[in-house]
Amino acid sequence: MKSLSLFFSLLLAMTSYATAAPSPEFATFDQKAKAGDTLRVVFLGGSLTWGAQSTNPQQTSYRAIVQRRLEEAYPKAHFQFHDAAIGGTGSQLASFRLERDVLAYKPDLVFLDYTINDNPYVEPSPHRLASYEGLVRRIVKSGAAMVAVILPAKKDVEANPPSRPLDARHKEIAAAYGLPIADAVALAQSCVAARKTTPDLLWDLPEDQTHPGDAGYALYADAAWAAYQEGVARSAKCAVPEKMIHADTYMTVTRFVLAAQPSLPEGWAKGKPHRNAVAHDFVCSRWMDSLAIAAPGARPLRFRVQGSDLMLFGEQTKISGSYVVKIDDREPKKYSAVCADGNMRLVQIIAEGLDPAIEHMVEISPDLAKGQELRLESLCVAGGKASVQLLD
Repeated sequence: MKSLSLFFSLLLAMTSYATAAPSPEFATFDQKAKAGDTLRVVFLGGSLTWGAQSTNPQQTSYRAIVQRRLEEAYPKAHFQFHDAAIGGTGSQLASFRLERDVLAYKPDLVFLDYTINDNPYVEPSPHRLASYEGLVRRIVKSGAAMVAVILPAKKDVEANPPSRPLDARHKEIAAAYGLPIADAVALAQSCVAARKTTPDLLWDLPEDQTHPGDAGYALYADAAWAAYQEGVARSAKCAVPEKMIHADTYMTVTRFVLAAQPSLPEGWAKGKPHRNAVAHDFVCSRWMDSLAIAAPGARPLRFRVQGSDLMLFGEQTKISGSYVVKIDDREPKKYSAVCADGNMRLVQIIAEGLDPAIEHMVEISPDLAKGQELRLESLCVAGGKASVQLLD
């Protein structure tokens, strides 16, 4: 009997150990880097992470500067750096991209920036708070240490800056999961107040009040590097709290890839994304592997869906047309997919807050003139079962 009790005690202990959520530590990353291990670092965010308007995003963006500092601090380490930043997109799309563009690389460290693109200047959206926390929770559960990066626009460091209520909410999430916080907003404001720099020096292109020049990106890097160093100095340990602060909507997500289905309705063909775009972070071949492409006269895509939030992901072109979305008995809504300047990503939230306990009918009807097209990669669903079925 004692042997049997001991067996079950050991089994319980092994099961608890196997199912316990990882607690990635900055000290462990630091030790592995000093020992010369191979370490993978991912930068996830929008155009400020990519480095739009820097003279050379591969050299003078904040992520490029942080990469160099890691290499200089750990000359024995073998780093693999991955850029997972798409301009003009927020944490909701990132939730559907996470597996392919981040977790597939098995990162040891992730720098996360979505405060600007989730709109810090308005009352925080509960859907975006859920998606941001979902990202943090899923990344930490994967075993990666994280730095939460909060970046300013020019108006945030000028006289009478606007309120940014989202900053505090993102900091609350970061603190709950043990993430060091790179507050570049506070750093930029203090540097301007101390007359070490000016808004015009940091944002040196008058026509762009969001993306800084090289001096601004260097300041962003200072904040990110200081947060990383602070994590190492205090042996910060990222951990998954038992309960989420916000809704768990984005803990269950499905990216339903259309071209992966056995067949598509009449007028739809399977194809590939373009390998060029109006900006490098918009090159769709970097972010998707296939597309469903509709020609004029194509029949609607009809889905049976169970979830809360719905998004379309695809590609816009000069010859893209429009499409109409109808969900259940709601009024149909028309969206344009055209990009007059060239190729870029298509990201469109088509529903938020659906009842996840019931099935919903979703119909997407191409509205195309002669010579136009509609290029869709996936229907993305978050919440509930996050289930999708393409109907005949």
